Amino acid sequence: MSTIDLQARIPNNVNLADNRQLQRALEHWQPAFLNWWREMGPSDFNAKQVYLRTAIGVDAAGWASYGYTPMPDYRWGIFLADREENRKIGFGDHMGQDVWQDVPGEYRSTFRRLIVTQGDTEPASVEQQRLLGLTAPSLYDLRNLFQVNVEEGRHLWAMVYLLHAYFGRDGREEAEELLTRHSGDADKPRILGTFNEPMDNWLSFFMFTYFTDRDGKFQLKSLAESAFDPLARTCRFMLTEEAHHMFVGETGVGRVVKRTVEVMKELDTDDVATLRKAGVIDLPTVQKFMSFWFTSSLDLFGSESSSNAANYFSNGIKGRPDEAKFADHVEAGTEMQIDVSDGKGGVRTDTIAMRNGMNEVTRLEYVKDCNVGVTRWNMAVKRAGVDFQLALPSSRFRRSVGAWAGQHTNPQGIPITAAEFELNKGQWLPTPDDINFVQSLMHRVTEPGKMAAWIAPPDRGINSNPVEYEYVKL
Repeated sequence: MSTIDLQARIPNNVNLADNRQLQRALEHWQPAFLNWWREMGPSDFNAKQVYLRTAIGVDAAGWASYGYTPMPDYRWGIFLADREENRKIGFGDHMGQDVWQDVPGEYRSTFRRLIVTQGDTEPASVEQQRLLGLTAPSLYDLRNLFQVNVEEGRHLWAMVYLLHAYFGRDGREEAEELLTRHSGDADKPRILGTFNEPMDNWLSFFMFTYFTDRDGKFQLKSLAESAFDPLARTCRFMLTEEAHHMFVGETGVGRVVKRTVEVMKELDTDDVATLRKAGVIDLPTVQKFMSFWFTSSLDLFGSESSSNAANYFSNGIKGRPDEAKFADHVEAGTEMQIDVSDGKGGVRTDTIAMRNGMNEVTRLEYVKDCNVGVTRWNMAVKRAGVDFQLALPSSRFRRSVGAWAGQHTNPQGIPITAAEFELNKGQWLPTPDDINFVQSLMHRVTEPGKMAAWIAPPDRGINSNPVEYEYVKL
């Protein structure tokens, strides 16, 4: 088990003190990170005491401690999962060879690009969410927002460590650039489109943490299979923290749905105007927000057929999530089928090399995983006796990347004309009126244990504390 230095200026389990050059470089980057946090992190809350968990280890049991801390004092550290002795490459053309402890020269630019892209998403989401604390529906939710934020900050540190440790001057320059791009900036936006979307209400936050952080889970699981062992170990530990982010999303949407169906039963109505007047988010609007964030997240996986994906797999750079569950780990000459537009308003089936279809293999697993939470939300609706069912739209719907980019379909994935899409999109996606209504409900609640009227309380508190605990000292 690796030794963890929790007293260092940068807590770590990578023996940073033994590499003075690397330590100095990271300590030089640290003030720039803190300046970014103060300027672009959670607005107006830097002096507040927040009940946060902090990573203190990498083993499954007792890996985190809980306590009050102001967010700028959070102990952001560098933590890699313990090294697996005699680990072998588990897929692709290098399968069975020893994993790499350094980056092979021929894959250097590819690894750097992947690490930068992953790293860029972490501060981006903090920037997207920076004003949400001003309208938190409870102290419980406010604390969960801040927990997500500080852990995204630590995930940025994880990628910056790899850039500094393994990519020399290029890596140091890329690490600095990660703090100069900003979500939604017209001149220097974040790399991936989803991370430039505005997030000015908590329904979007819950959808983002359920759907977009779940994309992060699958990207991290793919990189956790990598033949580059420090990257794989970094991502394995990041997955430990990522689980909480998706929990915030799933339970957050579930609590919105629960409160809405409670009011539907109290008033004996499913009339949207009546429910909105009562101060809850009607289920059709929940569906629209779900469709928006789910489809935005689908694009993050890339094109259905991709030569880059094939190269990542064949060269051992990036595997499939849970690669061990697949029967064939080389996929040389194997094929798969994908549905594409025939350009005439219909659908045709194309056969592609399995290696080229790795993005789609991962996306299909992602969709299955997303449906688990949707099923739970629908169970709550059904238990309440309400006749409504939430549903994920087709992965062909509202795509900007891949075979269906720019192709108009309805939520069931059936091709339609551009005119039909424009005519009906207000039924399928949030309209300005929908967004304005949801934003109108966003009022801050600061009394411990109290909730905004549009969301139900959680089933339990954090770390065995009650829901009424003072999770943020305002």
